[in-house]
Amino acid sequence: MKKYLLIFVACVIVSCDKKIEVDSIFVNAHVYTVNPDFEKAEAFAVKDGKFVQVGTSKDILEKYFSNNIIDAEGQTIVPGFIDAHCHFLTLGELQQQVNLVGTKSFEEVVERIIEFSNTYKPRYIRGRGWDQNDWMDKELPTKALLDTLFPNIPIALTRIDGHASLCNQAALDLGDVTLDSKIDGGYVETRNNQLTGILIDNAEQLVMNNWPKSSKEDLTRSLLKAQSICLSYGLTSLSDAGPDMFTTPWIQTINLIDSLQNSGDLSVRLYMMVPGTEVNLKHYLKEGIYKTDHLNVSSFKFYADGALGSRGALLRKTYSDKKNTFGLPVMSLNEIESGAKRIANSEFQMNTHAIGDSANHAVLNIYKDVLQGKTDRRWRIEHAQVISPGDFELFDNIIPSVQPTHATSDMYWAEDRLGHERIKGAYAFKDLLNKYGKVALGTDFPVEQVSPFLTFYAAVSRQDINQFPEGGFQMENALTREETLKGMTIWAAYSNFEEHEKGSIEAGKFADFIILDKNIMEVSEDEIPSIRVLKTFIDGKSVYAKDNLAK
Repeated sequence: MKKYLLIFVACVIVSCDKKIEVDSIFVNAHVYTVNPDFEKAEAFAVKDGKFVQVGTSKDILEKYFSNNIIDAEGQTIVPGFIDAHCHFLTLGELQQQVNLVGTKSFEEVVERIIEFSNTYKPRYIRGRGWDQNDWMDKELPTKALLDTLFPNIPIALTRIDGHASLCNQAALDLGDVTLDSKIDGGYVETRNNQLTGILIDNAEQLVMNNWPKSSKEDLTRSLLKAQSICLSYGLTSLSDAGPDMFTTPWIQTINLIDSLQNSGDLSVRLYMMVPGTEVNLKHYLKEGIYKTDHLNVSSFKFYADGALGSRGALLRKTYSDKKNTFGLPVMSLNEIESGAKRIANSEFQMNTHAIGDSANHAVLNIYKDVLQGKTDRRWRIEHAQVISPGDFELFDNIIPSVQPTHATSDMYWAEDRLGHERIKGAYAFKDLLNKYGKVALGTDFPVEQVSPFLTFYAAVSRQDINQFPEGGFQMENALTREETLKGMTIWAAYSNFEEHEKGSIEAGKFADFIILDKNIMEVSEDEIPSIRVLKTFIDGKSVYAKDNLAK
């Protein structure tokens, strides 16, 4: 550190008048630039929110001067992480709900609801995060106990993947849900000619369309809470894949985000996938792409199917652990194809949730059909989770947007769902990378945890944090550390048409970067999950420091 201070003093005395003034200079760092040659550097200069030059400490200090020289003391610096698929607003909303992540039984779910109710005395209760696959009894729960304990308070508990909810009778009554209730793209579960309270995929709308809407103040609080969490993990850009279903007033929410970014309250950069409803299609296809330095509204999000964990993923052959069950289409193929044709005649991207092999097969072929003769459209498949052997070829110009922690969360039971042969085409990140040449990596939080270090670890080790299974899960589809870092930075930026403005530490790009407490490219794999962000910078300004970590 003293060496660089001495150089700085000498520069002031001798020749600063011949140097270029910048806002800040970072020296003595271990910088992974993620530029086209994946070069390393020691230092960089920042002015007006952008990198001016990247190189050695000596070269930077000889050419530039600043009143703000930061000695990184050998710490690792990488570009700010970009989460290519998450639910940013939902994360913030979850902070104001019952957190059911990690529950080991339905009894524990109920205990958390009782504690929440006793603490906050709410008129309505929402919760999220339960997963029956983590319980001893892996059957979907029923509403019976909730009806007994909470006969007058509507309760809606969303499964961790967002594709199923358990509602008590008071909540079902909000949507007039009966044994005869039907809805396209979802179903109301019954047993012994009685409602269980389980609503799958679009059936959740029956209740949620009648749930009290969040106020502007509630949404603002949720957005700021989500930002605080994300910045602490070094996430400087996020691709929000929309609300769980289509109940959030997305146009108003995007306008609120824009105003909060303009006021400086919201500093993270957001790429917003607009749900592909008729209202949204009409509005944004007429208005066109909206793009600022911090907000990118240039894509529509469609849903081809549900999730594997709740057996809503659409499969070409029956589920191995539940015969004559194939999943279900959340949106009809006609709806997806019609939307694709309209979007193909615009400049917008189309991003479609597809989990099962049937859903992926159908969407890939729709994409291929409507994009004939159109180049560099960068349409995306979100999740691309189960792929038939012959369909990998169809990813030659379709971006796979995948989430490595899904593999390590699902690996305990995924083969039960899919069988020995079909599982070979699942979570096949390396195969997808080899076909397209890039993969955009995300977390899908709050379905998974926010930490990008868990994403990194899952991609390279294919293990859980207890190093299970020994040797890794289907290691032929593991990614290298270089591929993983690219997938979380420059390739994620590319998937949003933003690779020329961020995703790497290069002159002319936004100065979004993070300082880590360990070298993510060199530490042992089992240390990766415990890496911490020391500082997060957006536009060259510190927006998070470890000592200020929000609890």
